[in-house]
Amino acid sequence: MKPIPWLSVGAVAAVAVAVTLIGVKNVQGDVSRQILNVSYDPTRELYLRLNQQFVANYQRENGVRLQVKQSHGGSSRQARAVIDGQQDADVVTLGLFTDIDALRKRGLIADGWQDRLPHHSQPYYSTIVFVVRRGNPRDIHDWPDLVKPGVEVITPDPRTSGNGKLSALAAWGATTTRGGTDAAARAYLEALYRRTTRLDSGARGAATTFVVEKVGDVQLTWENEAIRELADTPGELEIVYPPVSILAEPYVAWVDRNVVRHHSERYARAYLDYLFTDPAQEIVAQAGYRPINPAIASKYADRLRPIKLFNVTDIAKSWDDANHKFFDENGIIDTVIGPASTAAAENAAVAIRKSGA
Repeated sequence: MKPIPWLSVGAVAAVAVAVTLIGVKNVQGDVSRQILNVSYDPTRELYLRLNQQFVANYQRENGVRLQVKQSHGGSSRQARAVIDGQQDADVVTLGLFTDIDALRKRGLIADGWQDRLPHHSQPYYSTIVFVVRRGNPRDIHDWPDLVKPGVEVITPDPRTSGNGKLSALAAWGATTTRGGTDAAARAYLEALYRRTTRLDSGARGAATTFVVEKVGDVQLTWENEAIRELADTPGELEIVYPPVSILAEPYVAWVDRNVVRHHSERYARAYLDYLFTDPAQEIVAQAGYRPINPAIASKYADRLRPIKLFNVTDIAKSWDDANHKFFDENGIIDTVIGPASTAAAENAAVAIRKSGA
């Protein structure tokens, strides 16, 4: 047998050592991983801060450098994009229970998903408030004030936006939970939407309409979005807290089907678990969301004012029932403001008239 040259043996050994070192290096932390968070419209700033803190914390504790990408839009529209495969989400952080549960119904998320994380997968909560011009020239303080003669209301489309859905439910419940009948609530919704000249697809679009384009007298929006708008336009706007509004409970989940394909489940789970930690809850409160941690919530009580909140189960049997009753085809919203195609056509016509085309 011909002897193996010592040089060849040395070369093989060197390759083996190099491969081992590469493997060790990867285990130790020179690894790049990516997850996509598909979220609802006004959470851009919140998750930008949370992502930075999470990435730094995860690398410090695990030696792995992650990248978290964000996508934002109307909550129901984002859910549809994940279902249709247009958004390859590892995690979803959406505005409504029904938007995430729609993914479960399509087999993307496992049954019982809401019990896989603390606090039934709700890291924070919020509500719908009013934003008005400086000095509140229309004297708006409560829901009936929104339908006074001459008042123009800005709110997103309830077919595409969590903000829009919650605003509609809040308007309905502000009537029925204070002794009004369903007939009175329907009449109120009809009057409200007659004063809404444009239905943007999400909360941020409605904010642009109201704040930048200066259209409308009052905007119905998430509390956190209202706080951001005031901070961005000092002295121009005011927040009005109505006597009663709806409890808004955004939910979060990892998308089982996608994390299996991406081999990203451990990162997605760690990311969502982080939302319930004290550092994350501090960021949540600073961004104008109401943290579920009572001690941290009490620190921000002056900023996040007490308000009487009713639950969706005060106006429907469940979220599924509310979704069917209000937002299905030929549901209350369709009968009040017309089918989605009609609303889209009307919005387009308004845009054309404004452009002078």
